Amino acid sequence: MNRPTGARLLRALLLPVLLLPALLLLPAPGASAADPAPAVTLSQQEAGKGGEITVSGTGWKPGALLMLLICGQAEPGKGVIGGTNSCANAMGRAATVDAKGAFSQKMPVAEPPKPCPCAVHVAGVTGQQDTVDAAFTVAGHPVAPLPRPSDGGRLAVLATVRLEGSSGLLVWFGAPAAREIVFTVGNLGTTPVKDPVFQVGTAHGVYAPRWEERQWRGTIEPGKKALVKLPVKLSAGAHGDYQVSVKYAGTVLVEQPWGVGRPWGVTLFWLLLAVVVPAGIFRIGMAAVDRVRPRTPHRGAPRHRTGSPRPAERPGSPAATAPTTALPWFTPDSAPSENRPTTKGHS
Repeated sequence: MNRPTGARLLRALLLPVLLLPALLLLPAPGASAADPAPAVTLSQQEAGKGGEITVSGTGWKPGALLMLLICGQAEPGKGVIGGTNSCANAMGRAATVDAKGAFSQKMPVAEPPKPCPCAVHVAGVTGQQDTVDAAFTVAGHPVAPLPRPSDGGRLAVLATVRLEGSSGLLVWFGAPAAREIVFTVGNLGTTPVKDPVFQVGTAHGVYAPRWEERQWRGTIEPGKKALVKLPVKLSAGAHGDYQVSVKYAGTVLVEQPWGVGRPWGVTLFWLLLAVVVPAGIFRIGMAAVDRVRPRTPHRGAPRHRTGSPRPAERPGSPAATAPTTALPWFTPDSAPSENRPTTKGHS
């Protein structure tokens, strides 16, 4: 009785251990044995600026948030050269995947900052990090060959980095500051590097750099070096401490600080404007008031004297110095008595 009972107990203990590998190989509930890969289809393969296309997709994770962009210098299956800097970010759209793993979103056609070949770039933002590029042609947009990658070439900085250039008078009034970052690189690889494409970034404070592609024209042979000059330009009115970085093949080669002075000319202009404009308005207002008010004599103004001598009788004038002729019937009292004429009828 004891032996059969012990055998059954042993089989009951070994059965889960034997079935565990088979349970691990089974697909999870709700998941198929082979999930389809994310795919994207377009309603039109070519459209001009201002048009509209519909972007549809299947095989995406339900609930994922996707970003849709039209990018230049893109090649399906190999990605977008330069990342989102080659895309028309301002005209991008977002889409949410439904419960069946599909989505459909309309988006306007915009010209990317880089030439074609172009593509509609669909990338997962949350929930899924897959990216799919669907070939698309922007009608009327320039087309240029893709930059050829340098196979086997490795560039390294060999000399001191410096910024060349100076700020003109217009920068003092808020114009964009511009410099050239100069450095010497050497090819440590085994193959030539022709027309390398660098990425120049400018960072201010704690913010991340804003990268822009700069292509240097020339060929660097293995074991040789070359002097590279790349333009750097800030936005209008920028001032403060900046950090200029140069990146090649995903590696940061150069970092150089750049202190940009404040555009005091703008401040001076606004101060003068705040003083001159109110003064001008005040002067104009006073002139208008003076023109429209009536002309009235002031109280207490001196009046003309009635007994003032006439111009001909003023002292020193010919009329004042001329002799006075006495009338025959009038003699001044001051005349002598013997000269007075006698009047008839008087004693």
